[in-house]
Amino acid sequence: MYTFKEISDRIEAEVEQLRFPYSPESLYTPIEYILSLGGKRVRPALTLIGCNIFNDSVEDSVQAALALEVFHNFTLLHDDLMDQADIRRGQPTVHRKWDANTAILSGDAMLIVAYRLITEIRNPQTPLFIKLFSDMALEICGGQQYDMKFENRTDVTEEEYLEMIRLKTAVLLGTALKIGALSGGATPEQADLLYEYGINIGLAFQLKDDLLDTYGDAATFGKNIGGDILCNKKTYLLINALQMATAAQYTELLNWMDKKQFNPEEKIRAVRSVYDELNIQRLCENKIESYYKNAQEILQSPLLPQGRLSVLSEVSNKLMFRES
Repeated sequence: MYTFKEISDRIEAEVEQLRFPYSPESLYTPIEYILSLGGKRVRPALTLIGCNIFNDSVEDSVQAALALEVFHNFTLLHDDLMDQADIRRGQPTVHRKWDANTAILSGDAMLIVAYRLITEIRNPQTPLFIKLFSDMALEICGGQQYDMKFENRTDVTEEEYLEMIRLKTAVLLGTALKIGALSGGATPEQADLLYEYGINIGLAFQLKDDLLDTYGDAATFGKNIGGDILCNKKTYLLINALQMATAAQYTELLNWMDKKQFNPEEKIRAVRSVYDELNIQRLCENKIESYYKNAQEILQSPLLPQGRLSVLSEVSNKLMFRES
């Protein structure tokens, strides 16, 4: 079995070796830029870990891991543009460093590169990998569409939000594990278990991201704190605050959401104050813990090789207890 560090080092080395020596250079430079910013590399790591659970070698899963990492970064280019985000991993986003059209076109090129990587895998199950990859890609688009539709609503329910983040975030983690497991020789039943594990960890991961965006430390988070509040993003925190608020708190939240001109620090402070009054932080932490518990219960299945799950558990803990 590989250690998490060995998995991480392998992923980083493979990403660094990705080259785009094509013309025009201006199309590919932003791709190299976003990939060079690092990040957690969670999705490709899960692909290799999924493979390694069933196979002593991870070679058969490396290309799929790269495809998933390139695809993930493609979504970031477009997400950052849609959200008008300024910072990604502590550096300017692509549309800020270049412009909106560059972010769109270079993102499109990244999507094509990701598909080329997944279709060129030499494995009898490659048609299945392509289907899983395509299903995942469409679900992520669906999640983004839900996220956009929520922008102009104040009645988004918790259930709607959890379905949105399942599509937008969790399916990528689940698919990474499933493709990795299948490439390593897992049975369909084993691969499905790891997919469900990834879904639960993915939901916990996104809820943790919501929490850190409001209560994290900008120095470690890699993005400006309070960004979700400033753009009225319907997060788990805001949705539950709107549902639980007193009449006075509800009015205050809506007033801040309706303002076009405001002091950013003042708005963040005021909205967070309402969250504190409603104990929203603890509510979110409880939900995170619930999904984490579900994930751990899945790993206890007798269908999974119990002696080979320690690295996966280690990654889960890193995601659960992270500050960035």
